[in-house]
Amino acid sequence: MLTIDILRQVPLFVDLPETRLQWLIDQGIEVHLQPGEIHRHEGDPADRVFVLIEGEVRVTQTVGNQEIVLVTYLPKTLFGELPVLLGQESLWASGRAITKCRILELPNQAFWELLSSCPCVMKMILHTMAERVQEVQVISQQREKLVALGTLAAGLAHELNNPASACRRAVGQLRSNLQTTQLLAQTLHQQSFTPTQYDFLTKLQQSAIKQAKTSQNLTPLEQSDREEEVTDWLENHNVSHSWHLAPTIVAAGFDIAWLESIAANLSTKMLDDVLTWITATLSEARLLDDIDRSTSRISTLVEAVKDYSYLDQAPIQEVDVHDALNSTLTMLSPKLHDIQVVRDFDCDLPRISAYGSELNQVWTNLIDNAIDSLIERREYEPNFTPTLLIQTRCEGDAIAVEIVDNGMGIPEEVRSHLFEPFFTTKGVSQGTGLGLHIAYRVLTSHQGDIQVYSRPDETRFQVRLPLTQLAQ
Repeated sequence: MLTIDILRQVPLFVDLPETRLQWLIDQGIEVHLQPGEIHRHEGDPADRVFVLIEGEVRVTQTVGNQEIVLVTYLPKTLFGELPVLLGQESLWASGRAITKCRILELPNQAFWELLSSCPCVMKMILHTMAERVQEVQVISQQREKLVALGTLAAGLAHELNNPASACRRAVGQLRSNLQTTQLLAQTLHQQSFTPTQYDFLTKLQQSAIKQAKTSQNLTPLEQSDREEEVTDWLENHNVSHSWHLAPTIVAAGFDIAWLESIAANLSTKMLDDVLTWITATLSEARLLDDIDRSTSRISTLVEAVKDYSYLDQAPIQEVDVHDALNSTLTMLSPKLHDIQVVRDFDCDLPRISAYGSELNQVWTNLIDNAIDSLIERREYEPNFTPTLLIQTRCEGDAIAVEIVDNGMGIPEEVRSHLFEPFFTTKGVSQGTGLGLHIAYRVLTSHQGDIQVYSRPDETRFQVRLPLTQLAQ
């Protein structure tokens, strides 16, 4: 049974009179836990605070499928007061007994009465609260960064895999194609071409490659119709493998008139080998273009990662906000599938002095939240067209950046709590409640601010950053 002497061993209560200690015992409920037993779950009502008389309690938070350890409380400790003091309705973490535990649970009403009647207790609790909030925020902020890094890394791996696979396929096809062209070159060398015909073939190859680079994409129906026409022409002129040559000829933008011009300058015997050689040349050019596009995409992604993380740069840089926003969009591109992204950038926007990597965390949090809102609405409205708008402009001695989405909107009763620590609308297993709070802290450290405006079909986060030099 809990006694006054045992309760007085708690440093928080050491100066309380016996009457107040007995009052705490009468108001509270004594709970005993075995090792491994859950004391409270995430999402449970924040209707009590707890005094750990004996044992140890580990507090954890679930993010996705991971259980993250926040803190371990030792005997003679008050805990669970943060959600109550911050006005939270539910707990954002779970508590589990590590050893046998003895806990005194105090209802919120008794806790508030204790604070109002005992200034010494209030002073100690507020001091402890400030330290705990800072500790939890540091831990959670680092975890938030790691979670974001994991998401970005998974997306980046997917984005890199696509061009890398395309490049590998193109190299394999190009290797096979080169063997074919070598054999064709030997065959053509044995033909009895006149000087005029040699000159014609040289110009034909150059013009064909040039034409293929500027050819327009056809609809599937147009492509099919033209392939059928070309196949018929090739068969009528005894060209072998007409079904194989036709798609390449049509895709390069050539038609019957082009084929007739070639036939007019060559004998029937030469036509087969020349057309096979030309289509092989066009295939090589297409494969080289595919490799060029794939490697360029890989280079763009690597550059985006470098820009996003501000590698090899000082803590404070002259930041191009447009580059930062574009890099963030590139990093989040796997989640932007089927989402229309509109960039309305002020071309005269100056650079600002800032902590580049910290600002990118702001853009990541805001854009990622907007994407989640768009995805949520699309689940309910399959025909909905999700749109993400990013605007920038100058406003006197500051720049403004707006992230706008046409998602579900934010209810009015929620907006006033958006930037509070640990407040989330995503559920205890999906959100940490620190993304917008971190964004707010980063912006205030830059002497900037953030505002939110929301109504059905439009949520607008407006960020302002000063143009003045940021002090180290």
